[in-house]
Amino acid sequence: MHSASPLRSSDSPLSQQYDVALLDLDGVVYIGADAVRGAPEALTAARGDGMRLAFVTNNAARPPAAVAAHLTRLGVPAEPGDVINSAQAAAHYLADRLAPGAKVLVLGTTGLIEALRERGLSPVHSADDEPVAVVQGYSPQTDWQLLAEGAVAIGRGALWVATNLDPTVPSPRGPLPGNGSLVAALRHATGKAPISTGKPDPTMHRESVDRSGARQPLVVGDRLDTDIEGADAVGCDSLLVLTGVTGPAELLAAPANMRPTYLAADLGGLIVSHTAPKLSGDAAELAGWRADGELRLAWQGEGRPDPLAALRVLCAASWQLGASGRRPTSADAESRQALDGLGLG
Repeated sequence: MHSASPLRSSDSPLSQQYDVALLDLDGVVYIGADAVRGAPEALTAARGDGMRLAFVTNNAARPPAAVAAHLTRLGVPAEPGDVINSAQAAAHYLADRLAPGAKVLVLGTTGLIEALRERGLSPVHSADDEPVAVVQGYSPQTDWQLLAEGAVAIGRGALWVATNLDPTVPSPRGPLPGNGSLVAALRHATGKAPISTGKPDPTMHRESVDRSGARQPLVVGDRLDTDIEGADAVGCDSLLVLTGVTGPAELLAAPANMRPTYLAADLGGLIVSHTAPKLSGDAAELAGWRADGELRLAWQGEGRPDPLAALRVLCAASWQLGASGRRPTSADAESRQALDGLGLG
């Protein structure tokens, strides 16, 4: 069971501790069309240790076959059955509540259409088709006309389900508007709120575990408010990587339900052991770093300092010593350099 506050140690690589990695995609495995540096190699090594991979995404734009093909092109071989997306979770949710063949207005792309048909529901594209539900997922092609159809159907009483509420999606140009931003437009227009079935809702986790057959899964993600919060909600261990949305400042301020079990710079964290900071009086210590309850960072070791270890001791100080909300400070050159490298200077 996942402990909400302290980072944990693992004497062996995580790829040997957990049977399935439930991997977020955007910002973790790839950003846009390109793989995150080192991700294919790390995932190949994790598979070599016996870990199975399931790719779990709140992005409902593409069907699993398209996502699997993209991953394979990037050097991460995948089959459609390895991909679980929020469209599938939303379709499952609707199928449990609607009659077979029920009409559902789709505000999204082919990923949603395929998921609805898989569950025996009938996708439609106009409010005049009298849908009993509206399902909204991320699509870069969503325009005013499509949102207008959704507003009409919701206003007539259709059940409204959003695949996720992520405000942004990563891109090589920086964060761009995500499904949550498009949902916000309809919330403003209709005065109503949707049911969300993507991460962090447990619906998505149940879908992922069911489809992957995981017995001891590890959630791997880059977002505190979806990946890590979703893992915490179902008592699952998690690994946060720093290749996507979340940065060190957000991590230090994370509330208890958004704190990961493990922390790594990238997916290489799957194939190494992890050492958690030790509490010593009013300070946390690890690999030559020390951070106290005032969030003062100091380097006391020898050799080459590891900035990630510095971040780990700052997390321990912030989460366990009551320093949350403080600004990290330092008096020595090594610590100042680490803080600058982490964007905390």
